[in-house]
Amino acid sequence: MTRTRQAFAQADAADFLQALPDPVLLIGPDGHAELNAAAQALLGPPGHASTWTALFPPAAAPQLHAAVDAAGRGEPSQLRLSLPSRTLPALVTVTPAGAGGALLHLRLPEETPEVAQTLLDDLGLGVVVQDRETRILDANAAALEILGLSLDELTGRTSVDPRWQTLTAEGEPFRPEERPVMRALQTGEAQRDVLYRVFNPRRGDWRWLNVTALPRWTAGQAQPDQVLSVLRDVTERHRLLQRLQDSEARFRTLVQATSQMVWTAAPDGEFRAPQPNWQAFTGQTEQEYLRQGWLDAIHPEDRAGTLAAWTAAVAQAGMYTTLHRIRRADGAYVPMQARAVPVCHADGSVREWIGTHTDVSAVQAAEAQLRASNASLEQRVAERTREMAEATRFSSLLLNAAGEGIFGLTLQGRAAFANPAAARSLGYGVERLIGADLHDLIHHHHESGEPHPKHECPIYLTLRDGETRRVEADTFWHADGRAIPVSYVVTPTRDHAGQITGAVTMFRDVTERRRAEEQLEHTLRELRRSNEDLSRFASIASHDLQEPLRTIGNYADLLSRRYQGQLDDRADRYLAFLREAVTRMQSLIQDLLHFSRLGRDDQPHETVTLDALMEQVQSNVRASLEGTGGRLTWETPHAVLGRPSLLLQLLTNLVGNALKFYQEGQPPVVTVRSEGNRRTVHVTVRDNGIGISSEYHERIFDIFQRLHGRAEYEGNGIGLAIGRKIAEYHGGTLRVESSSGQGSTFHLTLPAAPESPAPTPRETA
Repeated sequence: MTRTRQAFAQADAADFLQALPDPVLLIGPDGHAELNAAAQALLGPPGHASTWTALFPPAAAPQLHAAVDAAGRGEPSQLRLSLPSRTLPALVTVTPAGAGGALLHLRLPEETPEVAQTLLDDLGLGVVVQDRETRILDANAAALEILGLSLDELTGRTSVDPRWQTLTAEGEPFRPEERPVMRALQTGEAQRDVLYRVFNPRRGDWRWLNVTALPRWTAGQAQPDQVLSVLRDVTERHRLLQRLQDSEARFRTLVQATSQMVWTAAPDGEFRAPQPNWQAFTGQTEQEYLRQGWLDAIHPEDRAGTLAAWTAAVAQAGMYTTLHRIRRADGAYVPMQARAVPVCHADGSVREWIGTHTDVSAVQAAEAQLRASNASLEQRVAERTREMAEATRFSSLLLNAAGEGIFGLTLQGRAAFANPAAARSLGYGVERLIGADLHDLIHHHHESGEPHPKHECPIYLTLRDGETRRVEADTFWHADGRAIPVSYVVTPTRDHAGQITGAVTMFRDVTERRRAEEQLEHTLRELRRSNEDLSRFASIASHDLQEPLRTIGNYADLLSRRYQGQLDDRADRYLAFLREAVTRMQSLIQDLLHFSRLGRDDQPHETVTLDALMEQVQSNVRASLEGTGGRLTWETPHAVLGRPSLLLQLLTNLVGNALKFYQEGQPPVVTVRSEGNRRTVHVTVRDNGIGISSEYHERIFDIFQRLHGRAEYEGNGIGLAIGRKIAEYHGGTLRVESSSGQGSTFHLTLPAAPESPAPTPRETA
């Protein structure tokens, strides 16, 4: 009957246990655990754990065993435990249950994630939840702000992600395995108050963080499966601490650098031991300087004043300062500045005195030197003042003597000064200009009569942006209402800080220049018209001159053919002379026509390679090369800009002359080379011919100038004149270096083309 009653009692207890809403565990004397539904939902079924304590975090096992053992002895107890999947700890009440058993009642605090998260955000505490692979599962707003990342950027990132930029507190790279999250997962222990730095990409700076990493377990698991990290941004606190440390270091360095003697005294003003600085400097022993014994180290003449000043400061609890001489350990007296201040308690009473003695011997010497140099300085200041006055007078003379009009403007556009030339040009007195808004007075309309808005005025723009401006054509208005064409430069003025304070305008009346430009334009138009008339005249003259020449030549040929053999030798020679003269005259007319037309067309220049030109020159002078046994070589890697046909004519003429004017018995040798830069190509044509005397170096470039008779060397004496005109048409030059019997070198410069090929030396015999 008793067993039946016990069975019913156990059944009722089990039903009661399951009916409880809170998690409850019944631990039997044998260690067997019964869990109600709420406990199993929280901790998991008991079957998956080897012992009932395995349902809890490993760190809690000793506390739980001790509490259950106490309950077995009839002693109830309470403890708080962190549970898996719970943020806040649970209150566990352990009470006796039967003979040797214990009942564990877990009271779980209400967790309101929204409230907790808001509270953490308001406190500026970041919270990050990571799984066992350290992947970030969630983070609050404060964590996002601290790390400088969005939730999308943060979610899924691990602690070993290379995108993290972290440094230890010592400034070394923070290895992933040493970071608090990894340590919490590896050890199962909380990592608290770990200080390190992380780079915030949103702010673009390094932030100091204090991080606590808390491992979290799922019931029955031996290893944590989550880590909750609490992040606190302590950057400002760290910076404040650093500033305090820097300030302390500076103060310590200052004391050392100034060689100050630091001492302390009791509230009543008496010296107390130890005073290491005082003892080291004065040589007094501890017994000698205690109380008022330190006065013995003061110069006898200074003791009374020192004691009076010190007594007054102690009585008033005010600053003590005096200047006296102290006997150094070697017996020498050193002038020193003494200062002391009271250090007070919160109630205002003096706790102690802290004082310093500073060696001022160097200061006194410097003061003496300063007094000695003051006279010299004052003299230099007076001299400098005179120099500045002279410079000011010279500047004033220069301003008044300047032929250009000059006026200065304030930042508001009002005249601060104006020189007499400006007043004369504008028709106003200097007094009328000073203080006037010059835009409204002299610059209000364009020459066309249209209004000139101030915001478009170059002078006004310089006052705004500080840019120097040069204007070649604008209009100022004279006092009598007429327009004055001007050019001007406006330059900003600045103060020592670089801020714009105004502007200076220098202008010139360009009425005469405009008339000269108009006259020049008229002259150019007349010149163009004259050139056109000359070109038409040359064409007409060429036609009219060549027509009778052709008639004469035709009749000479007709006489020669029809009366061949019927005339004597003299008549035949006359006819030959006649035909030769006609041919020479026709050649001369063609050369003149060509000379007059050079440079009068608008055909564009093109890139011409000198190597290609020299190939054609070689072809043109091949007969001369073969007839004289001469040799032509060239090294012309450059390209020039020009008219290919004209440049070919020029080079053919120079090479042809070199082959023509050679020394008897010595075959001609002609060398053509080029050198250049990005703007100009220099071509030299060198020969070993008869040379040219220096007095003829310019004459040979004049039209119809011949240095030799036609019987010696054929030609019209116009080739070099045409050559120089071709060079000048291309913007280049042509000159000669030579002496009689020593050969000649012609120097030709031409505009360079953008690119030049590599050198290719050539030789032709």
